[in-house]
Amino acid sequence: MALLSSSPKSPAPPGYFHDWALVDVETSGLRPGRDRVLSLAILTLDAYGNRTGEFSTLLNPGCDPGPVHIHGLTPARLAGAPTFEEIAPQVGALLSNRVLVAHNAQFDYDFLAHEFAHVRSWVPVSRRLCTLALNRLVGPATPDLKLGTLAEHYGVRQEKAHDAQDDVRVLSGILRGSLSAAEQLGLSLPLLDCPPRQDYKPYVPKAPCAYRNPGRLTPGGHLVQGMKVAITGDTRVSREELIARSVAAGLNVMTSVSGRTSAVVTNDAGAGSAKLGRAADEGVPLVDEPTYLRLLESVQPGQAKGTARQRRTVERPASVPTAPPASTPSLPAQRTAAPGPSTAPADQSLTGRRVLVLGGTHDEAAEARARAVAHGASAAVNLSASVSDVVVLPGGEADRRMSRIATLGLRVHDADWLLAPTATSLPAPARSAAGSRSDTAAVLVRGAVIDLSDTGTAWTVAATWRQQTACVVDVVAFAVDGHEQVPGDEDFVFYGAPEHPDGTVRLGTDGPTEQAVTADLERLPLEIHRIVIAAAIDGAATFSDVGAIEITATSGIGAAPTARATLDAATTERTMILVELYRRGEGWRLRVVGQGYDHGLADLARGYGVDVAE
Repeated sequence: MALLSSSPKSPAPPGYFHDWALVDVETSGLRPGRDRVLSLAILTLDAYGNRTGEFSTLLNPGCDPGPVHIHGLTPARLAGAPTFEEIAPQVGALLSNRVLVAHNAQFDYDFLAHEFAHVRSWVPVSRRLCTLALNRLVGPATPDLKLGTLAEHYGVRQEKAHDAQDDVRVLSGILRGSLSAAEQLGLSLPLLDCPPRQDYKPYVPKAPCAYRNPGRLTPGGHLVQGMKVAITGDTRVSREELIARSVAAGLNVMTSVSGRTSAVVTNDAGAGSAKLGRAADEGVPLVDEPTYLRLLESVQPGQAKGTARQRRTVERPASVPTAPPASTPSLPAQRTAAPGPSTAPADQSLTGRRVLVLGGTHDEAAEARARAVAHGASAAVNLSASVSDVVVLPGGEADRRMSRIATLGLRVHDADWLLAPTATSLPAPARSAAGSRSDTAAVLVRGAVIDLSDTGTAWTVAATWRQQTACVVDVVAFAVDGHEQVPGDEDFVFYGAPEHPDGTVRLGTDGPTEQAVTADLERLPLEIHRIVIAAAIDGAATFSDVGAIEITATSGIGAAPTARATLDAATTERTMILVELYRRGEGWRLRVVGQGYDHGLADLARGYGVDVAE
């Protein structure tokens, strides 16, 4: 089995030739560290597709096996299986010095990392490749990107879904087809660095504060459960003990100060710390440590937070224009990215088409993408099998992708083509060797809103870009209340804390230029009114250096996008709010924002009540 074609029309891009370790796990649940691996299969291949090793086993997890109706692994079947500790050396040898490959690779990698942590070791993998992320780049002509769908597309027979051994066999065929399609398009593989780590720890539940914030501490008054308390400066009781006692009493200990803070604990009111300065600005009362310890002895009962409620599915229009929500956070001065020539589709002459823009200045390319969207098309940031048309601006003819575009037979246009395209004058979209299909996702412009249906699965908002400069882009999320503030520090999800303790919001990274936020909207507490999803650049680069960012919204792993948007920030922004998910009645909506800021992540986070560093 050759992974690449024997006589490609163009040389394969660099990074295609590796020793591979294809992995699939069946698990007792969806939370790495809390749940355990029940079944593991590994298939190793060399760079030419030759099988070099194979291993599969059931595992005795020492816990309830979870959803038996899905994986069929009953306690009786697992009773005589080895533990992970017994097979860890063999698994480590198979993974070592190979690129780990899996479908939704972060899931499999994180479970393996935690299993190795349980036996005081680490997963010996330095890079991984997600075939789901790879096929998002390829854009095959399939209704979705689920394992079974891709297996059929690439001509692989699937015999038993949710069986690790069969899934890894199917994965080998999908990898072969995916690499061939990516090679044809000249794509760089989304290999993600994941250097060995030893800091994975077993899952420890951390319950957010269960009480609503009752407001400020009044002079001579009592502490009330749910009050937001910040601590600054040296304390006689250790900081860890003071926090533990506060949390045990039902208080919400924060690392930052905002207008919603109930009290700040300090033994030196004149210290001049950032927290004390913010407290002075907001009129937050100060209390010394002895007084605070005395108040902790008689904390008054608070009002419990509301819990997420189930709602019936309501049919709504696919796209509903609406005014932006009234409340906005207190943030530094902002700049708005140029909206382009239109804020709403002018016609539908390019509906179903995917347009890739090459060349031009940042502003010229942004304007061309906006014109394509105004005519009903979606704007692509990468060459994929779903691209139907290419617009070449000055300088674009030198783009290295032009040779691939010619080979694929895609239609190439100049900027004037976007001025007045009509349905009658346009032939059917060109078809590449990988196939083409009409893009059915709703195409959204800045400010557009859609209703998110209650599908019973979490919604994922993914951000993808084409790396044009050497910089790190971080996607983050803020789960905020009606005052546009995070109720607790855990409601800021970022690279250092990629999952909310209750699992309702989590950050995923599938490649060097793709990150996603997944939100289980129906499980969110009623106090959470909005999830703000943003991107920030670490360093001096700006979003004009990064280029356009494509946003997709999907419900379910591997599902077809429900909506997509392409955002072009202006010249100097280093942070940008991409999308907001917000409550509307009993349902949820998604609004495309595209609002850029010149400041960094620390300032953006501070506006929502979070200090990114102590």
